[in-house]
Amino acid sequence: MVRTPLTPEERERGERLGRLLREARGDRSMPEVAARAGVSAETLRKIETGRAPTPAFFTVAALASALGLSMDELIGRCAREAGAGTEAAA
Repeated sequence: MVRTPLTPEERERGERLGRLLREARGDRSMPEVAARAGVSAETLRKIETGRAPTPAFFTVAALASALGLSMDELIGRCAREAGAGTEAAA
């Protein structure tokens, strides 16, 4: 199966998600949060750094739960940050 290359917008969305998860993690360690979410620390590292810009829904849901975020809150934060980036570019 050949994967279609991601668009710049999809890459930016993945980077934005990674930044938000990293901010929500705060001073908690990556292995601690990853273990709580049931994912590897490497998976969390890739998401936080934008190297995995399209993580699986259930991975994002598990990380949000481990960080005490609702999916609605995470989506809202992503949308607000995207809007702020659009306004800054204008």
